[in-house]
Order: sequence, then C-alpha cells, then structure tokens
Amino acid sequence: MAAVREWLDRTPETWSPPAPADLTSPYRFLFWLTRSQARRIAVGAALGTLWTVGLAVPPWVLSRVVDQGLVARDTEALVGWSMILLAVAVLNALLGIARHRTMTKVRMDASFRSVRATVWHTSRLGASLARHVSAGEVVTVGIADVYVVAQALTVTGPGVGAVVAYAVVAVVLFTISPLLAVVVLAGVPLLAVAVGPLLHRIERTGGEYRSHQGRLTTRLVDALAGLRVLNGLGGKTFVAERYQEQSQRLVRRGYRVAGPLSWVGALSTGLPALFLATVVWLSARLAATGAITIGDVVAVYGYVAVLVVPVGFFIEGSSDITRARVAGQRIIDLLNLPVAHDNDRTPEAIPAEPGPLVDPDSGVVIRPGLLTALVAARPAETRAVIERLGQIGMRPPGTTWAGVRLADVAREELRHRLVLADNDAEVFAGTVRDIVSGRLEPDDDCIRTALHTAVAEDAVEALPGGLDAEIAAGGSDLSGGQRQRIRLARAVYARPDVLLAVEPTSAVDANTEAAMIDRLRHARQDRTTVITTSSPLVLDRADEVVVLVDGKVSSVGTHTELLRTDLCYRDLVSRAQNGAADE
Repeated sequence: MAAVREWLDRTPETWSPPAPADLTSPYRFLFWLTRSQARRIAVGAALGTLWTVGLAVPPWVLSRVVDQGLVARDTEALVGWSMILLAVAVLNALLGIARHRTMTKVRMDASFRSVRATVWHTSRLGASLARHVSAGEVVTVGIADVYVVAQALTVTGPGVGAVVAYAVVAVVLFTISPLLAVVVLAGVPLLAVAVGPLLHRIERTGGEYRSHQGRLTTRLVDALAGLRVLNGLGGKTFVAERYQEQSQRLVRRGYRVAGPLSWVGALSTGLPALFLATVVWLSARLAATGAITIGDVVAVYGYVAVLVVPVGFFIEGSSDITRARVAGQRIIDLLNLPVAHDNDRTPEAIPAEPGPLVDPDSGVVIRPGLLTALVAARPAETRAVIERLGQIGMRPPGTTWAGVRLADVAREELRHRLVLADNDAEVFAGTVRDIVSGRLEPDDDCIRTALHTAVAEDAVEALPGGLDAEIAAGGSDLSGGQRQRIRLARAVYARPDVLLAVEPTSAVDANTEAAMIDRLRHARQDRTTVITTSSPLVLDRADEVVVLVDGKVSSVGTHTELLRTDLCYRDLVSRAQNGAADE
C-alpha cells in the first residue's frame, strides 16, 4: 500500500505562469490548471473510473448469489459468490481511498497554482496594483475565488468516471432488458437537464454577490488599517454601523445565490431517488411477468442505485463549473491587468561603474556617490521625480543611468541595483529578521548593522525576542516612527547601488533624524542616495540639494550656498523651520 501511495504521489511539482492564451476565458484558465498537472489528473480520472464502474460489480455478483445460491439452494455457490462480493467491496474501498486522495491533491495543486499566479502577477504590478484593483478584491480572489475554481477540477476525476459508469450500466441493463436500458438512457440526461435553469440563475446572482463581496472586503481592510485613526476621531461606531448595514445587504444577496444552490443540492439527491423508484417498479413488473429473474431485479436495483452516484456528480459538477466560471473570470481579470513589460529587444545592462541618474522631464541630474536631497514647495513634485527615477508605473522612457535608458534595462537587474524606500511600502507580518532581510538571505550581523544605520536598534531591543520578535501585518504594533525606521533598515540591508528614499525621517524627532542621516551618510559612503525632504537638518547634511519649482530644477548647490543665493529656497526652509517649531 505504501508503494502504491508513493507511486501516486510521484508527480513533478513544477510551476510556470499562465500564458496570455490561458487567460482569454475562465474555461481556458481551468484547462491550464488541468494541463499543469496532467499526470495527476489522468491518475485521478482512471481511479475515478475504476471506482465508479466498480460500484456496478457488486449488484451483478449479488444477482449470482441470489440466482445460483439462494434460489438454487447451492451452499457452495452461495459461499463462493459471497466471498467474491466481499473481495469486490474491499477493492472498491481501496479504490475509493486512492481516488479521494488523488483528487484532494488535484484540488490543492490547482489552488496553490492559482494563488501563486496571483501573487506572481501582483508582485509584477508592484505599486501600480492599487491603481487597478482594491486590496479587498485581491483578498477575495486569493481566498474565495481560488477555492471555487479548484473545487471545479473534481469533474476531471469522478466526473469522468461517472460518464464511463453510466455507459457501462446502460450496456449491462440492455443485456437484461432493452426496455430498462432505454428508460435509463433517456432518464438520466433528463435529470441533468432539469437543473439547467437553476445553473443559469446561480451564474447571474453569483456574479452580483461576488462583486459586492469584493467591495465589502475592501471596506473591512480599509477600516482595519485606519482603526487607530477612527478611535481617535470617534468614528469607529459609525464605520461599524455602515459595515453592518452593508453586511446585511451581502447576506440578502447570499440568500439569492443560496436558493438555487440549495435546490441543486436537493435535486441532486431527490431526483435520482425518484428515478431509482421508477426503474425498480418497472423491473418488478417485468419480474412478475417472468421477463426477468428475481436475481435480475436485485441486480437492476443495484445498477440504478449505483447510477445515483454519477447522476449526483453530473448535477454537482455542473454547479461547480458554473460557479467556477464566475470565480475564474475574477481571477483572469486580475491576471490580465497590464504590467510595464520589458522591451522585446535584448535588455541593456547598466555599467558597473557609477554614473549619473538623469530625469529629463524635470532636469534633475543625480551625481554618483553623493547624498542628494530633492526639495520643493509641493512634495508631489519631488515624489514624481522619484517615481520616474525608480521606474514606477509604465516605465518613463527618458530616464537614464550612466547613459543607459532605464526603460531598456531588465526589470530584475533594475530592482536589484536600485531600491525605492517609500513610507507607504508594506510591512508584512513576520519576524524582524524576515522583514529586514526581505527577499535576500538573512545575515544577522548585516541586519543589526542595517538596523543601527536606521537608528532602529532600540525599537528592536524593546521587543521580546530581538530579531525573532514577531511584527504584526502592516507594522500595526509599531509606532509611525518605528515603522519608518524598519522600512529604511530594509532598504539599507538590500545594499543597492542607488537608494531612493521618500521622506525617510518625517515621523521621528530631531535627534533621531540627525542620527539617521549621519549614519546613512556613513553607511552609504561612495554610493548614490537620493532623499526627498524639506527638513533643514537633513538638507544641511546633504552633499547636494536640488530645488524644484513647478516640477523643474530651479537651482542646485549645498544647503549653505542656496541659503545665500536662492531666495525661494530660503523661504521654503524658513517655512519648514517655523512648522517644526510650531510642532
């Protein structure tokens, strides 16, 4: 038995993303999931067929027990056929276990592949994801829709077996009575067709329910993220009441979906039972006229009782596929969101030697090896420059690094050599070690160095467990300043050639801010670092300050030079100092 399980499990676990052709319709996506584990699907279909057909063997053996053992009063035949019946029952049980085990793996594999494809694509979308779809929609796709689609793959196992078993039973019944065979052949399709209108209603109402579910999940995610703010403003009760109201609307929509679903479940059990009663009544009438034997009546009852299983699979499988069509459409809608692709031609390589980073839209030129500060009266202007330099979104074509267009550089190389540290960057749940190391291999000494650079070592030391301390999703158990320093430590640990940091010291006090900038200068000596800020303390420590007015470079120099020569810069710094003093 162990050898059989090992053979069944011997399926290579490879993964590759779905091709564009696999995302043209929900059925093509289902076919991709099926094709991706073709061997396991084939094994499941074979086991499902053997198990379902095997269910038809006991009625035939039982008819031999009755006719050749009981009716003929032959003890030897009775014992012999009874032992065969026991052996067949044991074999069917083993086939049932193997079938269920294999189909469970099929559903799990499909679920994991769908989740992996979703995570893969959302990571490619990066910061642009929020512009296309809400967080609640992504959560619902990754939980509810993935489960529904995976469940639909059940039709590849017992569904195939049900078709074969139906054909086998019809042939066997034809040898007993052509009339019974015709009734079965005509009756079973009618049972499956009877639920057709219900399936259309499930598809229609299921789509509406699914859309409302995504919006409600988004509201829940937003409310949880802003729970502290809501507590402070006293708006928690209002938001909770609105959420409860919308939840009740979703419940009512759920009833509209559950109604036809419950009818499908009831019909999948009730209609086959009525069909069984009809065929048994007909076979009993035939036995009364002598057209068939008593053993044949027993066999017919067993055959039709066996058909209850495939008929139930037909109806439930149709329902699963209908629901999977709605869920699959949501998945492929997410997977079809546009990504800023690399050019089709061979990507350019960034020279190993340091070179200037140039944004022609603003005229900003970042000289290599310096700590450069970008400052503007409107923070959106400096952020726009950072996003162009970091190639966020659809990859602006004009930005260059050491003379090479960043739009022509392979995204993987760019993300390895250039890192953007944003205050909106996600802090995932995990240990401090995992959060700071990110996608890189963790090195405790380097992690501690990065934490020291970001002046975050005191925050970590205060946590139970140090580097092994667990941080909640979003860093909700940290203060704003602590989250900001953890994010900076993560960026420093990556050791990029270019570090772009958006307001990395905005949530800390002046002493911590001074320590952060001094340590960052020392840690990234001879490496390019760009910071957006209006803090005079940071500007004074920058090697070079670039002033933007209306999104264009107005002046460039050191903090001291600009205070002396640039009236606009002097007013900007004065306002920043006054604002800090007011705080």
